[in-house]
Parts: sequence; C-alpha cells; structure tokens
Amino acid sequence: MPTEDLTLVDMLERASHNPETGLRMIDRYEDAELFAYPDVWRRALGVCGGLQDLGVEPGDRVALVYPTSMEFVDAFFGTILAGALPVPLYPPVRLHRLEEYQARTIRMLRAVEAVLVLAESRVRRVLGPAVAAAEPPLGCRVLGDLFGGPGEPIRPSADTLAMVQFSSGTTVDPKPVALSHRAVLAQIDGLNAHWPIDTGIDHSGVSWLPLYHDMGLIGCVIAAVAVPGTMTLIPPELFLARPAVWLRTLSATGATISVAPNFGYGLCVDKIKDEQIEGIDLSRWRVALCGAEPVVPRVMRRFIDRFTPYGLRPEALTPVYGMSEATLGVTFSDLRRPFVSRCFDRELLSRDGRAVEAVDGVELVSVGRPIAGAEVRVVDGDAVELNEGLVGDVLARGPSIMDGYFNRPEATREAFRDGWLDTGDLGFIHTGELFLTGRKKDVLILRGRCHSPTEVEAAVDEVAGVRTGCSVAVSWLPDGEDGEVLLLLVEAHRTVKHDDFAALAEACRREVRSATGLAVDGVEVLVPGTLPRTSSGKLRRQESLRLYLADELDAPRPMTPWRLAGAAVRGSLEVARLNRKIRGRG
Repeated sequence: MPTEDLTLVDMLERASHNPETGLRMIDRYEDAELFAYPDVWRRALGVCGGLQDLGVEPGDRVALVYPTSMEFVDAFFGTILAGALPVPLYPPVRLHRLEEYQARTIRMLRAVEAVLVLAESRVRRVLGPAVAAAEPPLGCRVLGDLFGGPGEPIRPSADTLAMVQFSSGTTVDPKPVALSHRAVLAQIDGLNAHWPIDTGIDHSGVSWLPLYHDMGLIGCVIAAVAVPGTMTLIPPELFLARPAVWLRTLSATGATISVAPNFGYGLCVDKIKDEQIEGIDLSRWRVALCGAEPVVPRVMRRFIDRFTPYGLRPEALTPVYGMSEATLGVTFSDLRRPFVSRCFDRELLSRDGRAVEAVDGVELVSVGRPIAGAEVRVVDGDAVELNEGLVGDVLARGPSIMDGYFNRPEATREAFRDGWLDTGDLGFIHTGELFLTGRKKDVLILRGRCHSPTEVEAAVDEVAGVRTGCSVAVSWLPDGEDGEVLLLLVEAHRTVKHDDFAALAEACRREVRSATGLAVDGVEVLVPGTLPRTSSGKLRRQESLRLYLADELDAPRPMTPWRLAGAAVRGSLEVARLNRKIRGRG
C-alpha cells in the first residue's frame, strides 16, 4: 500500500510487530517502564472493544482529559481503532483558575459535540461542572469503566477524519482543527524526511511536552510509532519541578531527538545546578528542536554555552515553525549548522516593513525552510506575493494542512486564501529562509509604526524581580487620545514585595527604552499567575488587554486544600448524577 494511503490504524498495527521498541514512561522517582509496541496495540484493542460495547460509533468525538500517562496513550489509540475521533483536552493544570478552566472546557466539548469524555480518575473529580453542562450522551468515564474483550478495529480510508486538536488560542478561543489520517501521516513523512541517516539520528527521543499538545502527541508519540522508535515520556510537571530530569534522561537513554519551547531551554539554564547533572553526556543529542513560541536568540546562546561542556553540539539547537492547523510543523532549520540569527534595521522594519541587515538592530532567528511537501509564501493584503525582505502575511500550503475547523464552515473559509492557509503570522523571506516578526493581531502599532511585542517582552525579562516569560506588551487607542499607547503587564517574582512594585515598574520602563527605544505609557505590576494563558502555557495578549480594560485582571484565587476538596466532591457528584441520568435513558 502506498504511504499516502496508510492510516493511523495501519501505522500502529505495523509497529505492533516490533517488540524491541516502544513508549517508555518516567515516573517521579525517575524510574522507567517500557511499553513495547505489541503491548501498546493490545491495550488499545481493549479500549476499542470497551468503546464499541458502550455504543461509540465511527465518527463520534471522544474527549480525552489526561495527564501524560499510558492511560492517555491507551485512550487515544483505542479511540482511533474504534473509528471515533479522539479530542485531546488539557487537564486542569492551573487549579487557581478552575472556574475559567471549566468554562473553556464546556465550550470545547460543545464545539465538537463530544459523545463521551474519558478522563483520569483524579481529573474526573473536578470535571463535573463542565461535563454536566455539556451533557455528552455517553457521560464521563474512566478506562476502568470500559468492559469487554478486544475490539475489532475499524479500517478507515486515508481521507477519513482521524482526530480533532484544538489550536492554542493565543488571540481567540481555541478552534477545533479537523485532521485526516492522510494529513497526520503526511506530517510524519515530512518530519522523518528531515532526519538524514548518515547523521547518527536513530529516531529515539525524549519528551516532557504534554500529550494534549500537538508537539507532544504528533511530533513525539505518533512520529515514534511510525518508525517505530522508542520515545521516552517525562510528565511535564516533573520537568517543571526538576528540569535536570530532562537532561539526565537524554543522557541515560542516549536519545538523539528532543523538542521544547523556548522557555524550556531558558528554565534549564536558570534552574539546573552543576551537581544535578554531574557525569551526564549529551553528545548523542543531535536534534534539539525549539518551537511553539518565539525563539529568543539570547536564550539559545545561553543554553549552548551552559551545556556544551557536557557534550551538547551547538548545531543541535534547531528552530522550527508550525501550528495546529498544519498538523504540526511548517518549516525546519538546517540540522547541519548552528541556528542562524540576523540583526535588521529597527527603523526600516517598523516603519516600512523592510528587512535590511544592520550591525545593531532587531535580532531575529531564522526558522528555516518548508518541510518536505510544504510550501510557504509571504503576501500583502491583496494576496500578492512579496519579494524577499518585505514583511507580509505568512501563508502555508501542503498535504498536512487541516481539512478545516470542525463544524465551522465560515471560520474554515476565513482561514484560507485561494487554497493557502493564512497562518495569522507576519514575517519575511531572507536568503531563502523564513523569519517571523509576530502574530498579526498582537503587533504593536505606535505612532504609525509596527513593533514586535516579543522584543519588548524580552527586554523586560532582563529586569531583576520580573518573572521570566511572564510579561505582556500590548497597544490600544484610548478614547479621546490621538494615538495608540503602549502598556506593559508584568508579573513580579514571588520575592518582590508589593511596596516595591512602583520601583519595578520604573525599572521596566528604563530597560524597554534602552533596549528598543520605545517609551512605555503604562506599566502594571501583577502578582504571579495573574496573566491568562493558553492550554500550552502561552500568554494571551489580547485577552490580557481585554481583562485589564474591563478592570477584571485579578490576582488568582488561592487553591486551598479545602477549596480543592470541595471542588472534587462537587465534581464527583455532578459526574455521578449525569451518568445515572444516562443509564436511566437506556
């Protein structure tokens, strides 16, 4: 069967004949357990049978709410084998924002018309209000509720929808991205074509990215199953608490591929102590992908300088670019060289949208060239392709682009221009490679000129007392004003006292002026955890501005043990009530 006609069912079945490789789970003690692919196939068949006995039909949407675990893998592939569409949703990781989480979960469950929610047992206890409001016809279950023998896999065509993944929702609510089997496997082909055999890359990997995120699920787990290669999975909360576990696991397994957003590399530099990584060897780590958020060259250089003594290859750091609507990746940097950055004249870039190299200017990182099968172009507002060095809208086309947004024909039409996906990003081509300047909806417009919020926020990160990666730069036109104003929303470190907030705000103004030449009109210093984020941890700039203007940008409500216990009891009662109601109908 030609590769383009394969499905995820075929992919997993082929992997099941390879008992030497599989998915390795790391627990909080850093002990590892390998689940070989024959076992992954057997466990998925069991879930498939349980879903079929429950009444799940091909094409039904099944929401999955799990932390990183084999339960997620079982539920995901079991749903695929049953012919239904898995819809990974993020668990409540920010418990102090529980009401906000439940409201967003309700919207996502309704958007895909989920017939069933499968959840980890502890997560199910706090899902109650969301599930009760959405009323999925088959209720909310844990895997232990599914009974029956191994199911009979449904054999879909390559053009059948395989899954729905929600976009990150940095500028709007997350949208349900519908992906066919063909699109997912085209993405995997594009990724795997990027690993030259003669470089020593053996398709073994380590990931701490959450499995509800496209980079963690598609870029790591599904990519590994397709080879099949061994993928070692670290719970994200373990990495955040002990970043050194990532590098220790890379060393212990000898894995050659791993991926992280920019903040992950920065966290390693800031938090890992020498004694935590004594004796590690990173020389086999050939591909350290960096994506999902803007790549900051200073962070990349610090990571290379810090860990080169442990065998890290400078050329391993590989900036990439992608999005949920493209299944995952769109462009990759060259694996054979260190990452590339260039400085561009700030005045010409902001005033004219022209990228002209300058000795002292805005430093931007190349995110490379399109992966195999993909195309990228930069156009103006009339969709006319621009010459190299001119900033415009970034469009993408290729076999892994989404079929559309699930049940949203109007949003789907708006997402495309003459068959090209409008990514919502701005950028330009320079020496044949793509450079990004920011999200179109987040661009700062000040005195008629465009500026990147990322550059302003990076400057604030240099101020002592500011939480790294926890600042938002936004602009808007107040009533009665002649021009837009620049506002900074900054979370202070927990050690900063409220009495020192004014001094911290002034330090932020000075640093932004020094680094960018921009005058900040207002700085609001906030307590940790105040700024709204996406499920993958990205800051939501426009939502931050909306809440600020509505005087609703409030400090998070502390999650006390009593409050958590109360939420768990109420949630459990809501789920039990819904499931009883469903049984009564039957």
